[in-house]
Amino acid sequence: MEGTLDEENLVFETTKGIKPIKSFDDMGMNDKVLRGVYDYGYKKPSEIQQRALVPILKGRDVIAQAQSGTGKTSMIAISVCQIVNISSRKVQVLVLSPSRELASQTEKTIQAIGAHTNIQAHACIGGKSIGEDIKKLERGVHAVSGTPGRVYDMIKRGSLQTKAVKLLVLDESDEMLSKGLKDQIYDVYRSLPHDIQVCLISATLPQEILEMTEKFMTDPVRILVKPDELTLEVGFSFCHFYALSFSFIMKCINLWFYRESNNTMLMLIKKSGNSILFAIFMEDLLLTKLLSSATQDKRLIGLLRR
Repeated sequence: MEGTLDEENLVFETTKGIKPIKSFDDMGMNDKVLRGVYDYGYKKPSEIQQRALVPILKGRDVIAQAQSGTGKTSMIAISVCQIVNISSRKVQVLVLSPSRELASQTEKTIQAIGAHTNIQAHACIGGKSIGEDIKKLERGVHAVSGTPGRVYDMIKRGSLQTKAVKLLVLDESDEMLSKGLKDQIYDVYRSLPHDIQVCLISATLPQEILEMTEKFMTDPVRILVKPDELTLEVGFSFCHFYALSFSFIMKCINLWFYRESNNTMLMLIKKSGNSILFAIFMEDLLLTKLLSSATQDKRLIGLLRR
């Protein structure tokens, strides 16, 4: 199950002239991408997709306020699949994310939605072989989804060529800044063509985000949610048993008690041999914070659905 916003009741503040497009058929996508969207399970665009997809596809810089569960990752994937030129095996889109798990999930979503287009995407993330990254990039990919540190490392090594990059997506920008990745983001940005299109996605818009938009973006389309509308419905991200350390469980409990909204978490404890197994049911937004603050060996990979 996936935590979702009560989208139909959201009130958006958008740049003048931006109107929601209620059907994917009316967004100007090519047939292969459109087929991939429907094969992926979508019947109609989510609220943020209705407002943000067309400006992105038209080449506009976009600031989109969106949390997990709003269809933001598939919105990124659709944009990537539509924008890239498949006939050129050069990197044309960079997607930067705050965590390895989100970067990997984005890469998988691009591949899934682009299944009929032969798009090649690659996740550039820590914890994977640098040699394999280099080989994959040198063979040629259309899109790279990664964490800022690994992506910039590949750029410095000369393995990730940026001359053909035409779209930079900054996903969960507030989380990247909260993790101290600002300098790495700027390093990547300075390596890109000066006329790069930028799409910034963030659940919140702190001052640092606004400063970034002023430096990175030109006359951006703004798709914002009124602050009092940002509430999360009760829904759960996953249910599975894992052997976790006591300190990790305490971190879960601490995050729940000091949550920013009415997130719900339920923990079940089960004895199995000499091990204690914990089942954690947690809303997507809270789980995202937990995963981004956990050490790598404690992260629960591949469990988020975004």
